[in-house]
Amino acid sequence: MDDRTSGPLLHLTTSAGWAAALEAGAVTPPSLAEVGFVHLSTPAQVHLPAQRLFAGRRDVVVLVVDPALLPDPVRCEPGVPGDPAAMRFPHLYGPLPTSAVVAVVPWRPGTPLDLPLTWGR
Repeated sequence: MDDRTSGPLLHLTTSAGWAAALEAGAVTPPSLAEVGFVHLSTPAQVHLPAQRLFAGRRDVVVLVVDPALLPDPVRCEPGVPGDPAAMRFPHLYGPLPTSAVVAVVPWRPGTPLDLPLTWGR
């Protein structure tokens, strides 16, 4: 099943993480090896992992991803494994190619996030 959305998907990383991805051609966070997918969020959800993983950091960037440019499946699955009632998050089952990133937005979690009004299409 492929749960791609028509709107953008978001991935959080650091400036250094994005620079490394540009060199490699893809974002390959530890979660890809550990659980087999890259964590993504919708614009309405991104504040949740940001507060949990990046609170207080000043080097965070939001990668705005066009789901139509992803070569691998995206599945919306519970954020808490084994809890079907948990909020569902998009998971990309493969590396996140830098070519699918249509905008990179510096962001300090806890402040308003201004995403581009147009992207990709």
